[in-house]
Amino acid sequence: MQSLKLPRTMKKRRRPIPRPPSTPPTPQTLLLKTLGASNNKPTSNSSKKPRILFNTPKWLPLNIPQSELSLSLTLPTGQTFRWKETTHLHYTGVIGSHLISLKHLQNGGVAYLLHQTPSSEEDDARSALLDFLNVGISLTEIWEVFKASDLRFAGLARYLGGARVLRQDPLECLIQFLCSSNNNIGRITKMVDYLSSLGNYLGSVGGFDFYEFPSLDRLSMISEEDLRKAGFGYRAKYIIGTVKALQSKPGGGIEWLASLREMDLHQVVDALSTLPGVGPKVAACIALFSLDQHHAIPVDTHVWQKC
Repeated sequence: MQSLKLPRTMKKRRRPIPRPPSTPPTPQTLLLKTLGASNNKPTSNSSKKPRILFNTPKWLPLNIPQSELSLSLTLPTGQTFRWKETTHLHYTGVIGSHLISLKHLQNGGVAYLLHQTPSSEEDDARSALLDFLNVGISLTEIWEVFKASDLRFAGLARYLGGARVLRQDPLECLIQFLCSSNNNIGRITKMVDYLSSLGNYLGSVGGFDFYEFPSLDRLSMISEEDLRKAGFGYRAKYIIGTVKALQSKPGGGIEWLASLREMDLHQVVDALSTLPGVGPKVAACIALFSLDQHHAIPVDTHVWQKC
């Protein structure tokens, strides 16, 4: 019996081998249904938008000596987890909506470079950078007081010159330190990178992608299940719970966090400790690194061991 030959149009086609899903799923994938892919498409009226002028990027001096700011003793030391060493001893990060690189000059001073910042916003970017670096605090004066008060510190001070406490955005700092409990810097950084990618994409430097930190509304779009799939573990419920708690604050969570800068330290710690997942140590970190509570001392098991 002759076999029936199928017409060419009826022959079975080879199915392409599906690619395995990425692990963990990206926040953009999880939010596609909510935000819609059309947000990324250029509009037909783009020609009518006002022209935005950009100056040629160049390194500019900050006029801060190394005794007042050491980048290697400040940025990669666990205060923040959003700055990357994009070239040897060149650090890049995001402040507000500004993508900024920092490096030391040959004289030890610090220079900065603005990426994709409109010329009309350059002054605002510089001001935001100086505020983030907390330049209103004189390390030289503090070091002299500390050295006079403690002989051991006096012996170590020459190795710690320029180690500066940052003044971060309170929401950014809070979310980062919710990721930090029982964790290490490498894993914290991956979690923070995952959450950061919910924000607006600002550019790529040295092979790293950078994003504006997401708003409370954006953070509320991701679920506890999404975060658990991404490896956040028990921290997932704390992040989701804290976002909801902030959204319920009178006037909004951002205003509430900013208002803590005007309170005494014990009031700040008590207020922060009402948020899910925030204990005394995490509250002290947030208070010190974002809420102007410079006398806060975060204490964990490592500090107790040294004591």
